Amino acid sequence: MPLIRAATRSSPLARWQTEYVASLLSVSGSFVESVFVDTLGDRTQAIGTPLHNLGGQGVFVKEVQSAVLRGDADIAVHSAKDLPSTTADGLVLAGVPIRGDVRDALIGSTLAGLRHGARVGTSSVRRRAQLLSIRPDLDVVSIRGNVGTRINRVGELDAVVLAAVPLERLAILDEVSTRFPVEFLSVDVMLPMVAQGAIAVECRDDDVETRSMLAAITDPQTLREISAERAYLAELGGGCDLPVGALATEAQSPSRSVDGSPEGLLTMRVLIASLDGTSIVRAESQGTDPLALGRSLACEVLDGGGRALLDARG
Repeated sequence: MPLIRAATRSSPLARWQTEYVASLLSVSGSFVESVFVDTLGDRTQAIGTPLHNLGGQGVFVKEVQSAVLRGDADIAVHSAKDLPSTTADGLVLAGVPIRGDVRDALIGSTLAGLRHGARVGTSSVRRRAQLLSIRPDLDVVSIRGNVGTRINRVGELDAVVLAAVPLERLAILDEVSTRFPVEFLSVDVMLPMVAQGAIAVECRDDDVETRSMLAAITDPQTLREISAERAYLAELGGGCDLPVGALATEAQSPSRSVDGSPEGLLTMRVLIASLDGTSIVRAESQGTDPLALGRSLACEVLDGGGRALLDARG
């Protein structure tokens, strides 16, 4: 069986994602061996440095990508939401399996059940801003750590917010929900991060054979959706560290692409916000070209007040 070396972080979720990709590739007769990599994001968890203080996106992926570029691995497996909006030189985003749950989950209480002044933990400025926009009374504190570590902060904190998909992928939802109330937040309440719920697999751009294998495990709808969302983030500026959310969903339509294949209509909503959630600029539109849709919505929110938020941030 062909051996594919997969660079990945060593967290439980990263291991699950790599094993899932391995199971998909095994259908074509490939065997995947994990190459575990320590990232800047992992090394700073113990000291609790807030993620937005670490220099923007890529803190969980750069060392994983470097392993592939050096030839120590053949593919890099990531949570797609951790990827910078532009692909690193020498690599290509070649594999995107079907997307999981895009929502965020509140653990420890329902949103309506949170007491006045409740302390809520999150590692995300996006979640912080959206929580404060609807509940300015909350005390939102920065927390770090893997999924289990953050969930175990409930008790010390009134609740924590994290992505919903690890609860399913790590098969811990039943256990967690017996200990604490769990509310899956509607995307109308909490717009997700760009590419949340998706897995991204990169390889070297000149590795034709691996690119072909990864194309075979790619879900076209998921690829189109996250391409639109990533285009939105790229147009805002790859280093944007303000709260940003985006979600594109595709519905099949009678239209067809140039090559004759079915082309779905994408509905996309986006936001950019101030860190304290007092200013949020939102936009929504539809289109069939993912990149054009993402870029046009970025221009719309920038012209609608987002540029002023970026300028104020410096």
